[in-house]
Amino acid sequence: MAEEKISILEQYPNYEVNIGIEVHVQLITKSKIFCTCKNKVTENQNSQICQVCSGYPGVLPILNKEVVSKAILVGLATNSEITPISVFARKHYFYPDLPKNYQITQDQLPICKNGTVEIRLKDGTKKTIRLMRIHMEEDAGKNMHSALSDESFVDLNRAGTPLLEIVSLPDISSSEEAREYLKTLRLMVQYLNVCTGNMEEGAFRGDTNISVRKKGQKELGTKCELKNINSFKYISDAIEYEIERQITTLEQGGKIRQETRLWDEKNRQTVVMRSKEEAADYRYVEDPDLPLIEVSNEWKERIKAQLPELPNQKFDRLVKEIGLSEYEADILINDLKLANYFEQANKINSSQQTINWILRDVMGYLKENNETLIEFKVTPEKLAKIIELLENGKINNHAAKEIFEEIAKTGKVPEDIVTEKGLEQIGSEKELEKIILEIIKENPKQVAELQSGKDRLFGFFVGQAMQKTKGKGNPNVIQDLLKKYLK
Repeated sequence: MAEEKISILEQYPNYEVNIGIEVHVQLITKSKIFCTCKNKVTENQNSQICQVCSGYPGVLPILNKEVVSKAILVGLATNSEITPISVFARKHYFYPDLPKNYQITQDQLPICKNGTVEIRLKDGTKKTIRLMRIHMEEDAGKNMHSALSDESFVDLNRAGTPLLEIVSLPDISSSEEAREYLKTLRLMVQYLNVCTGNMEEGAFRGDTNISVRKKGQKELGTKCELKNINSFKYISDAIEYEIERQITTLEQGGKIRQETRLWDEKNRQTVVMRSKEEAADYRYVEDPDLPLIEVSNEWKERIKAQLPELPNQKFDRLVKEIGLSEYEADILINDLKLANYFEQANKINSSQQTINWILRDVMGYLKENNETLIEFKVTPEKLAKIIELLENGKINNHAAKEIFEEIAKTGKVPEDIVTEKGLEQIGSEKELEKIILEIIKENPKQVAELQSGKDRLFGFFVGQAMQKTKGKGNPNVIQDLLKKYLK
């Protein structure tokens, strides 16, 4: 077995890493943040734009109130202070996909500040990551570069998409913590139904700032930013590489330069995108076209009443109240649809078998047949009924599997399948006793061998009994009768 790789921090225990992450969350709204264009992903470039989001001179933005409500909702979920009065600002910079040459965002007075996100690590410990701020802003468009010609194109469909930027303090101290923080935050915005969390489409994306320093050193080290990484695995791999690169550079007497770096998955290394030796001067000014945002206590309380159960709360309840293992609960909370499926089935039949059927049979079938829970014909009610029939002794395990497969294909009712296929279990001791005595009479040689010490032959008799009952015999009753007559 391959040896587990020792992390660079274990090799250099006198170093520590400080990681802060800026997460951009695309909000689910019908329209964009400052205009009435649809906020929807489409492959038809420049089809969802107007004079406002494409930066025509003289046009005026109008704030989408739903964006503010969702920002407050995320702020409450992250234990943030909701700013009573916040403002929008203009952040000036030039990119081809930013036609106004400034981005409408928030600067000194963001909508939320001083929040916290609790993460749960592999060893079961918890850690609180502090948030500096959450602010609202508009997304820019998208640049596309042709691999076949020396041309670039701009798609402005994404311009004006409402964003929340969630900025953490540099409290994260390993790649594992960074991964768990991002997973926790992504789950949270999905549970709140404010973001799809689709990383491939850029709906949830993070820029990671990493610096290392000697333990005991007061000042943070020089930070490098990792951008445009769209999977938790790649982010974790990139952080591990970057920590090692920075420590190795310092150990060799080198100097860390402040720069933005990209992850080269093919060569498994970070590469320089651009140098950032000096902080960019974005020349923030308050946007004169947008009013102050005043959040009343009544508005805040109304949104607070909409807060659903969040992932960590669901995890604790599934473990402490329902009795699931941490492993089982972790699988469920990472898939809200699957968690809801379990809860519905468990409400009907609170059997310990429910979670086993879901993790083994439901998930297995969906994966094998490339189906989703929306398409799945074995509803929570039908699964609960299969388990009830099984536990009441009406059917055995073999029949339960057959019924499950039949429902998955046809959507039929469990009881109808039992009747149609004659799957009701033979549980009568009197009926099974007669079959057991016949088997013993027909196999005197095996009986003698079993009684002389060949215990493995017991399985032979169980198999014979199941064969004679066509798989419908109650295995527990069969085993008890065999033990009684084969002593």
